[in-house]
Amino acid sequence: MEFEPRKYAEEQEKQMLSPYATLVVNSKGRQREEEPCPIRTDFARDRDRIIHSSSFRRLKHKTQVFLAPLGDHYRTRLTHTLEVAQISRTLARALRLNEDLTEAIAMGHDLGHTPFGHSGEKALSSVASFEFKHAAQSVRVIDRLEREGKGLNLTYEVRNGIATHSDGGADAATLEGKIVEYSDKIAYINHDIEDAIRAGILGPDELPYDCLYILGRTKSERITTLIESIIENSFGKNEIRMSNEVWKAHRSLRDFMFQSVYRNPLAKGEEGKAQELLVQLYRHFEKHPNELPPLYHTVMEQEGKERALCDYLAGMTDIYAISLYNDLFVPKMFR
Repeated sequence: MEFEPRKYAEEQEKQMLSPYATLVVNSKGRQREEEPCPIRTDFARDRDRIIHSSSFRRLKHKTQVFLAPLGDHYRTRLTHTLEVAQISRTLARALRLNEDLTEAIAMGHDLGHTPFGHSGEKALSSVASFEFKHAAQSVRVIDRLEREGKGLNLTYEVRNGIATHSDGGADAATLEGKIVEYSDKIAYINHDIEDAIRAGILGPDELPYDCLYILGRTKSERITTLIESIIENSFGKNEIRMSNEVWKAHRSLRDFMFQSVYRNPLAKGEEGKAQELLVQLYRHFEKHPNELPPLYHTVMEQEGKERALCDYLAGMTDIYAISLYNDLFVPKMFR
């Protein structure tokens, strides 16, 4: 092949991107060296590996907010991921940052999420001796569990962005990682409002007026305001931020959602049952570890039973966890 697409793309990055962008040629590389792809940059290759992974496909049957929603229009963990990726790409392009890196981080940021959303995290944290966090689990998925234990061998920058995308952890090492952190918050607050209104948990007139006055009354208006504020306050700078006014309104809207939706008994009333279901599965395999699939036997031998059980249960979809629970604990005549 005379024309080398990867090298051309690498040269384009040098010429077109911001001086604060992460150039793929400056990547800290992979944990294991590989022959470069002749067509794709390493960051583009990472994105493709994530999209083609088993854990990415399972996101379509994992809860976002509403447990096992009956409607076809509620978000799942997969549709949330796609919305985060879309917002991330928009920001990266406008700020002349690395779109491939940003998209790879966005596509992989929730791979470690448990079934039943954050209630699944709470369940595993309650039975294990360590706190289960989905961001750290996402890195385990790509490093340790995918490809039957071989891992995806992604670049440092993608792994770092995935590990740092949620609140309470270390800051991302790249601006692209920080974009995904902001995009995740923008996406989930606004699409959860839409889902809550559809579910009858919220009325459109219940949203706080002071937040809507600054951000906008519709989902589209709010997302546009937030994106524009990031662009206006971050372009040409070595930071990602919103204006103080917009950031405060966004945080107030987030606080409102926690009070009115995320902790609302109507929305989360079934969470206790979901948590108990996972706890019962954990206790079963704790007593019968021989029933774990082969991959998790290897994890158990190398890292202990607790780690293997959490890895196995976290990888389940809502549907699979419920089906397995029925097989183990519900008599066939009652199903």
